[in-house]
Amino acid sequence: MSKMRREALQDSEDIDFTEEKEQWNEYKLADGTTLKVKLVLRGIKRLKRYEPDGTPIYVINSINVVRAVDVPPGLKAKPKKPEVSPV
Repeated sequence: MSKMRREALQDSEDIDFTEEKEQWNEYKLADGTTLKVKLVLRGIKRLKRYEPDGTPIYVINSINVVRAVDVPPGLKAKPKKPEVSPV
């Protein structure tokens, strides 16, 4: 995949959106850990460029949220003491 040039974003249009569904993808690792991963959309731009079939090209700004769950006890480090005392 080639990198997009900054010029491609010129004259692009910010597109508003609403979250309809965000799901977690789950992956079982060889070490027994389960990873949960979710892509969270932060912004969308529609370019003044099109696919060969005429479909507009969109660029997204997103983050990946990753959680390790069901981590086997042998992989966990000793918990640290909190830096701030509870109130």
